[in-house]
Amino acid sequence: MTHKSNPSHSQGLTPKFHPELTPSLEELEKQERHLVFRQFTYDDAWALGSLLVELARERQAPVAIDIHRAGQQLFHAALPGSTPDNDAWIARKRRVVERYGSASYLVGARFRAKGSTFEESSRLDPDSYAAHGGSFPITVEGVGVIGAVTVSGLPQLQDHRLVVEALERFLDR
Repeated sequence: MTHKSNPSHSQGLTPKFHPELTPSLEELEKQERHLVFRQFTYDDAWALGSLLVELARERQAPVAIDIHRAGQQLFHAALPGSTPDNDAWIARKRRVVERYGSASYLVGARFRAKGSTFEESSRLDPDSYAAHGGSFPITVEGVGVIGAVTVSGLPQLQDHRLVVEALERFLDR
């Protein structure tokens, strides 16, 4: 596995703060700038997905986890307590990443920062798109966004933080 080693990963891009405090647009954009791969292989998808499963099990999180690259599902896991609704949420959040090239939580935050909501202003079908936290772009250096890693089952900010934490740990290896 080859990934970008970046000293900022060890500093932690996910601030350890109270759950009710939400990250700023600047913090969310910084996560995207730093959580970048040199390449992303099938083995990377398996390892990242397995790491997410490990983190979720440690927390007894009732989540489903999905990794897609170029339209192909490379990893999926459903942990105890997750439901088929989580798979529907995964698809809706992933479509936001695919359309906007940014984390689903960041897309929603950008709409809120403009005094609106994604649902009110995007003109996209809410049955197909959800700008809720939990889907993060898989970005390859020199290539761009090639896929998404998505978690569903927790409140949206917790879904987002779980994915970011896993990406930080994975890219630090």
